[in-house]
Amino acid sequence: MVEHNAFTLPSLLGRSVREFGDNPALSFVGETPLTYSEVGKKVSALVSFFEKLGIRPGDKVAILSQNAPNWGITYFAITTMGAVVVPLLPDFTPVEIFNVLKHSETSAIIVSNKLIHKLSENDSPFLKHIILLDDFSVIETPVKEVIFTENASPENEYKIRESDLAAIIYTSGTTGKQKGVMLSHKNISFNAYQGGTVQPIGPSDVFLSILPLSHTYENTLGLVLAVLKGACVYYLNHPVSPSVIAEALEKVRPTLILTVPMIIEKMYRSKILPGLRQNRLVWSLYHIPSVRKIINKTAGKKLMAAFGGRVIFFGIGGAKLDPTVEQFLLEARFPVAIGYGLTETSPLLAGTNPRTARFQSTGPAIEGVTLKLNLRDPQDEEGEIWAKGDNIMMGYYKDPNLTAEVITPDGWFRTGDLGAFDKDGFLSIKGRLKNTILGANGENIYPEEIESVINNFHHVIESVVVEKKGKLVALVYFNREEIEKACRLMVGEMSEKVEIRIEELKQELQKYVNTRVNKFSRLHAVVIHNDPFQKTATQKIKRYLYF
Repeated sequence: MVEHNAFTLPSLLGRSVREFGDNPALSFVGETPLTYSEVGKKVSALVSFFEKLGIRPGDKVAILSQNAPNWGITYFAITTMGAVVVPLLPDFTPVEIFNVLKHSETSAIIVSNKLIHKLSENDSPFLKHIILLDDFSVIETPVKEVIFTENASPENEYKIRESDLAAIIYTSGTTGKQKGVMLSHKNISFNAYQGGTVQPIGPSDVFLSILPLSHTYENTLGLVLAVLKGACVYYLNHPVSPSVIAEALEKVRPTLILTVPMIIEKMYRSKILPGLRQNRLVWSLYHIPSVRKIINKTAGKKLMAAFGGRVIFFGIGGAKLDPTVEQFLLEARFPVAIGYGLTETSPLLAGTNPRTARFQSTGPAIEGVTLKLNLRDPQDEEGEIWAKGDNIMMGYYKDPNLTAEVITPDGWFRTGDLGAFDKDGFLSIKGRLKNTILGANGENIYPEEIESVINNFHHVIESVVVEKKGKLVALVYFNREEIEKACRLMVGEMSEKVEIRIEELKQELQKYVNTRVNKFSRLHAVVIHNDPFQKTATQKIKRYLYF
């Protein structure tokens, strides 16, 4: 059915179907997994179905769904026949979905029953076919009497080249402007292969997938890499929540999990830290480094048990991890590993495994990728990270000018991130170039570093540091529920007590931060933010909304 090139998605899947045919491949938590042979047959049947609908190589086919075994099957079917997959984030609004479908000229969409309501008023002039992802039944199509048949086989053979466009991934990122990132078969396959050199993975490994498959991070490393190595991937069949994840961890007992900082930071501040503070003796001794390490190691055993007891790789990417949380995870001997990359780089650029992890470092460049710093001054130690390799995107769809802004004529991709290397070539991320604030005397101020201090103050959930009229101002979202609980012990009206306490916390927080940062990073004011900040798919705050 396909030509087996080294770095194409159908080649990768075909090899795994042959080598791991009877092994479990994809499943919902609590269900019996489809084997690799069954996945291969479903992919072939779906290609046949697409052929009957009139879908051809080069056509754009979107996926709008929460994570599911059929998501991956659809992804491989689209790319196997040389069509282009357009993954849509489940959190996209109907307007965003319409804009993407129109801009990409998508002719077909595979949508889950839970999200089909987002297409109710979609009138993209290019969209012809709407298919239900749950069972591949036809919702809308101009082609008559076409149904999905489980045992069908494709009529055509498809010669997929490594350079062929495989996916267009749209993300609003943190800039507010949607861009269609074009990734080739080689971009994705190469990155999955090289990702496997960071951490050994095999057929006995089990992934628990909790990040959206429509994001490159989970797609390449949580699906394509898992399939490449013959591992089994489990998906949540209920909306993500602490109780759903806890139940899944108990049932699946995964060996690998990919996550973003926000998830583990929330767990640390809501579960681990309160537990440490409950015991006054423990908390009083916690600030002694030697004692803290012993306490953290003990807490780490409990954390490992909570994750099912088998985790060998807890990957964190998508944003910078809070230093306090990272220190806890390392001292707890939890198998944490930090990675660095972007959608435009398929995504992985640098990474470590738990055995080589270093505090506040994302590790060295992965095999086949070259990283360098673009320094404004030869004496500088920090500069913008530039990358080159077979994982660098083809460009932004329909936007050559924007592509030229980020890819140099000789092929270097400008990441927009500031970083530094240590003597061993391990990379540390300082912050986003566009977020960096220039101090009065020309100093670089990294708001992310100030925010990490703020977020470790009691009752703080999250924060954003911005510059207003040359002064640093912190927008802070406090945990009102916790504050109300603490205020119940006080006398007076509850609402009045809470407001008084929050005002006190503002003053305490400003003093707390300003005694822990350098003089040009001190806060001029703290402003209460009453709602959670809006975030991207990888839970990064959309900073541009708060300037």
